[in-house]
Amino acid sequence: MTPPSPTASVYLIGAGPGDPGLLTLRGCELLARADVVCYDYLVDPRVLVHARPDAERICLGRHGHGRLLAQDEINAALVAAARAGRTVARLKGGDPAIFGRLAEEIAALEAARVPYEVVPGVTAASAATAYAGIPLTHREAASCVAFITGKECRDKQGESLDLAALAQFPGTLVFYMGVTTAPAWATGLVAHGKSPDTPAAIVRHASLPQQRVEITTLGELPAALVPSRFRPPVVAIVGDAVAARTAASWFSARPLFGQTVLVTRPAHQADALAEQLEALGARVLRQPAITIGAAPDPATVAATLARLGEFQWLAFSSANGVEHFLAALRAAGRDLRALGGLKLAAIGPATTAALASHGLIADVQPAEYRAEALAAALVAAAARGERFLLVRASRGREVLAEQLAAAGPGRGNVEQVVVYDSRDVTTPDPEVAEALRTGQIDWITVTSSAIARSLAALFGADLARANLAAISPLTAAALAESHHSARIVATEYTSEGLVAAMINAAETL
Repeated sequence: MTPPSPTASVYLIGAGPGDPGLLTLRGCELLARADVVCYDYLVDPRVLVHARPDAERICLGRHGHGRLLAQDEINAALVAAARAGRTVARLKGGDPAIFGRLAEEIAALEAARVPYEVVPGVTAASAATAYAGIPLTHREAASCVAFITGKECRDKQGESLDLAALAQFPGTLVFYMGVTTAPAWATGLVAHGKSPDTPAAIVRHASLPQQRVEITTLGELPAALVPSRFRPPVVAIVGDAVAARTAASWFSARPLFGQTVLVTRPAHQADALAEQLEALGARVLRQPAITIGAAPDPATVAATLARLGEFQWLAFSSANGVEHFLAALRAAGRDLRALGGLKLAAIGPATTAALASHGLIADVQPAEYRAEALAAALVAAAARGERFLLVRASRGREVLAEQLAAAGPGRGNVEQVVVYDSRDVTTPDPEVAEALRTGQIDWITVTSSAIARSLAALFGADLARANLAAISPLTAAALAESHHSARIVATEYTSEGLVAAMINAAETL
């Protein structure tokens, strides 16, 4: 086999069983190289974030959403893209060599003389047992494992599954794609001598926050594993090792396991909160309620920056303000030395952290993270006649400016500069809207007054179908103005405080 060509190659990559964190480093590296990404419908969309932004993404079909591509069509698409000089990442759920039709794709590539590489992935059996607290092998109960397909090829020549041999297998049996055929293989195993009391487990959506596990027996399995109760992806595990399942799975014991949370921050700021929630077991959906953009009047910003020497204080009311202010400073051909004679005030820890990321230390941060508290911390300086430049968004409260002006000689000592634009998102993601309408969302995070008002306009009465988690009393008040009530209000007005409040409340749901 010739080594992969740098201009025409196909990478057959195992994307893992669901959790995007289970993608291998090699898979991630090759995915980032690809011009075209062809992926199975079971591949978690979050895996695709590793692809280049300009890469073409091709879903190979999804049940209930259009036609599933036939294997011959997939093979032809891989060959055609490679022959066109494009690098192709073929993402396959689980491990490509385990019931992934890998041999057929390799045969097509080799027939077309297209170079390729196979990247293994975590298979569903490994994930299902690890995340459900079931040992796949056990030194006393299972010294071997068999992976079995419950759905064989219609055109297969020769005998189907040897259930007689499998009934005598001295280890763990893991059935893939076996929902519709469970009555046949389960009763067949019992008919060939396997005890109906053999422990069995059914695991759906292995490794994902919506994972579901049911413990049963081989004899009861046909009644339990039916399409009306378990839709794919499902694996069934049969064997004495199932009886060694831990009392509380590390995965399902996490405090927000089974909860679906909608994160509504702007897209570029959603990751940190989403990652906190996912680490605690939540399924996270995203729907930005507002967008953050460039200053609506950059000329005014530039003119204000040219007069920084006239001020004694810079006051920042958000992390966005920090980033856009410093970006404007760089655009003006200046650096942090321009701030040498200024004191810095930050409204809260996120804003302080944004300053620190640029090597700047806030001189003032109030204990309570709101404009009134920041004004109180600065009132003495205002009374001395010191001048303030308030860095802000295109919309927001006037409390800080008004209170500082009232404490000093007058409004002439307080100026404001709008360094970024904040706008409402007016069209919701259809899948998020449907999930909310049908009661599939447990929590909606509301992290600012602007987000509160935008959500009310975005979802209307449906917003009441989920529990609203407000980051502060001011945010809760903004919800109330729109006739919505916050289920919880954080006592510490930070993302960490909001998550802590959700954990406490989730125990009572």
